[in-house]
Amino acid sequence: MRDRSPRIRPRASASGTECSTRHPAGRPVYRRLEDRIRARVVLCWLALLLTRIIETHTGDTWRNIQHHLDGLHVGTFTGPTGLFRQRTELSKPQRDLLARLDIPAPTQIVELAPTSR
Repeated sequence: MRDRSPRIRPRASASGTECSTRHPAGRPVYRRLEDRIRARVVLCWLALLLTRIIETHTGDTWRNIQHHLDGLHVGTFTGPTGLFRQRTELSKPQRDLLARLDIPAPTQIVELAPTSR
């Protein structure tokens, strides 16, 4: 059976140098407006700056830092008495990384919401 959902398809301009994208409803998506380009450049620059600051303070590469932090998750548990969200136990590399950055460890229980009766 063929999927009939609307798709966003790239469309080449008459000159063939630019590619624009149309919204499924037929409206053009303007990605090349100056303020959007400027905002994206600033966001990318801030992300790079934050990455370099973290690398400098920890003395480790971003790849290793990301590898250590990828194991940090929050699980959502529901039952007849309510809902709670709990983070995974911090590993030694995660604790060391947070200590080098002078960031307090996140709380074990992130959210606790008993059901209303």
